[in-house]
Amino acid sequence: MKAFLSIFLVLSSVSLANPLPNTKPLTIEGDIASQLVAGVDRFLLRKLDESLQHREQHWKRDFTSPGTYKNSIAPNVARLSHILGVREKRIEFGAMKLVATTSQSSLVGKGDGYEIHAVRWPVLREMHGEGLLITPIKTRPVADIIAIPDADQTPEQIMGLAEGVAPQSQFARRLAENGCRVIIPTIVSRKLQRRRHATMTNREWSYRPAFELGRHLIGYEIQKVLSAAYWFEKTGDPKRPIGVMGYGEGGMIALFAAAINDNIDAVAVSGFFGPREGMWDEPIDRNVFGLLDQFGGAEIAAMVLPRKLIIEASKGPRVTLPPKMGGAPATLKSPTTADAKREFDRALALVKELPSLPGNAKFIESTSCGHDNTFKELLGSSIKPLGTIPWNLRKGFDPDVRQENQVDEMERHSMWLLRESPYVRKEFMKKLNTSSLEKYAQSVEAYRDFYATDVIGRFQDEPLPFNAHTRKRYDEKKWTGYDVVLDVFPDVIAYGVLLLPKNIKPGERRPVVVCQHGLEGRPKDTIEGNHRAYHDFAAKLAERGFVTFAPQNLYIFKDRFRTLQRKANPLKKTLFSVIVPQHQQIVSWLKTLPQVDEKRIAFYGLSYGGKSAMRIPPLVTDYCLSICSADFNEWIDKNASTRNRYAYSTRGEYEIFEFDLGSTFNYAEMAALIAPRPFMVERGHFDGVAADETVAYEFAKVRHLYQARLGIGDRCEIEWFVGPHTINSKGTFRFLHRHLNWPEP
Repeated sequence: MKAFLSIFLVLSSVSLANPLPNTKPLTIEGDIASQLVAGVDRFLLRKLDESLQHREQHWKRDFTSPGTYKNSIAPNVARLSHILGVREKRIEFGAMKLVATTSQSSLVGKGDGYEIHAVRWPVLREMHGEGLLITPIKTRPVADIIAIPDADQTPEQIMGLAEGVAPQSQFARRLAENGCRVIIPTIVSRKLQRRRHATMTNREWSYRPAFELGRHLIGYEIQKVLSAAYWFEKTGDPKRPIGVMGYGEGGMIALFAAAINDNIDAVAVSGFFGPREGMWDEPIDRNVFGLLDQFGGAEIAAMVLPRKLIIEASKGPRVTLPPKMGGAPATLKSPTTADAKREFDRALALVKELPSLPGNAKFIESTSCGHDNTFKELLGSSIKPLGTIPWNLRKGFDPDVRQENQVDEMERHSMWLLRESPYVRKEFMKKLNTSSLEKYAQSVEAYRDFYATDVIGRFQDEPLPFNAHTRKRYDEKKWTGYDVVLDVFPDVIAYGVLLLPKNIKPGERRPVVVCQHGLEGRPKDTIEGNHRAYHDFAAKLAERGFVTFAPQNLYIFKDRFRTLQRKANPLKKTLFSVIVPQHQQIVSWLKTLPQVDEKRIAFYGLSYGGKSAMRIPPLVTDYCLSICSADFNEWIDKNASTRNRYAYSTRGEYEIFEFDLGSTFNYAEMAALIAPRPFMVERGHFDGVAADETVAYEFAKVRHLYQARLGIGDRCEIEWFVGPHTINSKGTFRFLHRHLNWPEP
């Protein structure tokens, strides 16, 4: 009996391995989803390495003179400012505000020949810079310098008013001792705090909503530095140089600020400079969308030249943010001296023809921040030995209060941008012509191209031949199921399960429904087991006579897939930069099957699959309709709001934020890229994705476009049902039957 059972199992296994006609046998062992994610990881790492070779296409440097060089890189300066979120006009002001109370003067310290005052200054709307101002009291300043501490340092520490930084590395104090007027801004710390559902740094908390709204924590801090530089320019001697010096995070801000503002005459960068291709592993608040498309460390440094550039290759801050806290895991470590030197030499090579370059770029090796040669190069003079510790005249000062004020001001500014964002998007979409379907189809293409290139991100790689491999996986009463693997790009595959009804007649072509799972899902979840969210909807549609295909999407294995977003973003790409071509390959292959009607291929996704329903059909126009289930809502508020209880700002999905979506495409605008194709929303009243009223608000805009503007209201529908985050399969199934022209059973 055992021998017979073994033979039966072997024969069954052979039978189930039978491939579809015109495909090769699928012999992959193990978890195909895991191999899919691993392949995309290799693909993105390779693209990061290749980014260096592709950057030069964005530069048209003219070395005729420093003036022509400045003009020739102006488009690159504008682009860097844009992706850093340095966009709003700063507030002009004539005087620093001295911060004092009835019990404490603004004078918080004194040193040999200088005074230290607590100050703040206006930057944007309610946002201020705040920190210390150090002024010589016996001599005229030799230079005006903005000294920017690392995120884990306070202005008081680098001035010597508080413990925590070695005297030699108290670079603001040393600048003051050598006759400089110095401003030390407070920057947002890496302090970990619980934000409802997730523990994250103050920096990540400030980064999240700003990123969604086209701004950046880095940009906010640059704005504070540039406002301080503006004040120096207005109140200083025109012949006196203005410089910036920073360590760690402060070094990054100093370099970016000098790159985009040529009023800064000199910059010294310590504990930061090096190649940027590994930025995906650093704290997520350093994530700049599209940075490596045009800029590495060398390109940014070259934007400073021929002004004075000093790179101090010192040991930078070391930080480890572990996984499973809700914030993005990360590792921050110093670039090696060798890597920093190679990037520095590459910067010099980029501008070797630039006049006035000799002597203005210096590379200094140091074991810590604050080498004497760094100060000599920055100030162009000999340096005094370290003086006496300044007197601290302030008692009971708590820097955490100032820190919280800085974080709160950034949050309020981002929330103002959130309130303004509907008007920004309306202005952005104003060229959409709804006077006729023909004119609409023409005018929408420019928006589709922008969405593909600047929002989702589009790889220019040509897709590989399908090289389809299949094997029989299911043999049910009404349908047969096959695992399918297709090649997309080198190392990138598409994988899913195809269900073919058994009653398809020879020569008959059926409509297809692509059934997309949600977060951490798998194709089988839509087919078997009556999963509480999916209820076997791919199988049930196959029983109704539809061909169905359940793809494996990238959003599985938690940090493994979220790290893919981190690797894609610096390339001006996203997860959907890979998912879209995977789906295009799937649809293109489906159209070759003799059982498929190529003009009747629909998309139906739940949860993260609903996010896919909003992002894939706008670009894979072979999808003839789209159904968004258990996801549709006021997406920008859900991402950027720090008050909305449904918002991602306080949750663990750190990959979910998409740069500048607030200025361009909410769900209504994404739906406009699907129109005039049929579009439907499936919404359970007790779905925790969002509140009913926000879903209704956003859908009303879609309905207005379809019915009031385009006159095709019959193609746009929402089904409300009493239920949770799940496929309801009532109105949506009727919608599919009607618009795919397939009779209901």
